[in-house]
Amino acid sequence: MKKLVGGDISRRALLGVFAATTVTAAPVYSKTFGILKGAGDIRKISMRSGRTGETLEMIYWIEGDYIKDAMKEINYFMRDWREDLAVNMDRRNFDIVAATHSLLETTEPYQLLSGYRSPRTNALLRRRSRGVAKKSLHIKGMAADIRLNTRSVSQIARAGYATNAGGIGKYSRSNFVHLDSGARRTWGS
Repeated sequence: MKKLVGGDISRRALLGVFAATTVTAAPVYSKTFGILKGAGDIRKISMRSGRTGETLEMIYWIEGDYIKDAMKEINYFMRDWREDLAVNMDRRNFDIVAATHSLLETTEPYQLLSGYRSPRTNALLRRRSRGVAKKSLHIKGMAADIRLNTRSVSQIARAGYATNAGGIGKYSRSNFVHLDSGARRTWGS
């Protein structure tokens, strides 16, 4: 299994890694997605991709600042693997994903099913499934489809809703939750 690791991370970021062992609930700073609850003053993403065999465990935000190299790694990890195409994802989506994970109080990494999708990939998936939106936020780099083995779709969706940000779609039959940084809304069963 291939593991992605950060490149040149600043001294401040390294000190933060050693100082922090968990993502904790703390005030959200003014530079960030203001309504997000539960994200903490250190934010990390922990994921694996069954499609590519890659894993990612990355602190990407410390005390109000996004870590540039970490953002590049996450963008690459969340790429359209069918076309090997990465874009700059919406950072607010990372915050929603991280806050949801923190609220679930688990160390199990998310399984990433879909991050960024090119328009061509989205069209391919639309031909295969009625559940794929024509103007999906995946195309804009604003969404992630995720699952956890130790938490139900309903548990993940409730935690996503508790962040008070973005869209939360429950796909119980397919066993995943859609989290996005678009307008606040919910759907699915």
